[in-house]
Amino acid sequence: MGDNSDGSSSAALSAQEDKKTAAASPADPSSNSSFFGRIIGALSPTDTGEPLAEAPRSNAGPDFTHGVLNLRRMAVEDVMIPKADIISVPATITKDELVQVFRDSGLTRLPVFEDTLDTPIGMAHLKDFALGYGFNGGSKGRFALRKMLRPLMFVPPSMPIGVLLAKMQAERKHMALVIDEYGGVDGLATIEDLIEQVVGEIEDEHDAEDAALWTQEPDDSYLAFAKAPLDEFEAELGLSLTDVEDVDSEEIDTLGGLVFMLTGRVPVRGEVVKHPTGVEFDVIDADPRRIKRLRVRPPKRSKA
Repeated sequence: MGDNSDGSSSAALSAQEDKKTAAASPADPSSNSSFFGRIIGALSPTDTGEPLAEAPRSNAGPDFTHGVLNLRRMAVEDVMIPKADIISVPATITKDELVQVFRDSGLTRLPVFEDTLDTPIGMAHLKDFALGYGFNGGSKGRFALRKMLRPLMFVPPSMPIGVLLAKMQAERKHMALVIDEYGGVDGLATIEDLIEQVVGEIEDEHDAEDAALWTQEPDDSYLAFAKAPLDEFEAELGLSLTDVEDVDSEEIDTLGGLVFMLTGRVPVRGEVVKHPTGVEFDVIDADPRRIKRLRVRPPKRSKA
């Protein structure tokens, strides 16, 4: 999109065209023999005998089980990260500030916007930034974020995820902004979000192994995965987290399950959930469907 400040209008037009394309031609598996093409091809209208647009869908994305059928019955709006949870940066950000955002978020791609997220102008890729500038100031010269921006993909929320997966593969883009009918940003979807609906959760090299489900920090807090067994973590703390009102120990097995029961919903990234015992759960990584990582702060013990 370059430096065009009218990003919202261009995004809306792009999303509308994609919506028409999705309705008219869901996916053309015959033109692609790759892994994704074979998956999408397995669910083409030729194989099923019915148009993709007529496939049944549910309104509750989190209730879907993993499987290839999700490519037909789920739309982008079922799997997207809501606008409020999108980590993005302004075009005026400094080099040091951008380094910090990459480090804190652990993300490799960040949307860049003018004024507000509703006027996106491109995407900053960690690899482009590291090669051009490095994290230690290795490159001389003035930092120019706009010059290294990559174009964004814009899609409507109703697009089937199978169509978006094929589109991402064809355009070699791994992230898309979801645009509403007024041209504003409604959410964000990555290629990992789509594939996880087929094969289940994907853990990369930076995800901790099961043997290290939590680590203790110098300030006595814990960085823990939401899937950490609750009984084992209680033993680590020396404190019962289930012997309180409104918490049924028979219904939960993990830290994430405990936090979900305390809030009655999936909390958002950055939210702090307080336990009746004084323990605080700081949600440091989550998406609309699940909690991933937590910072657990035990109550301060009074000195004898």
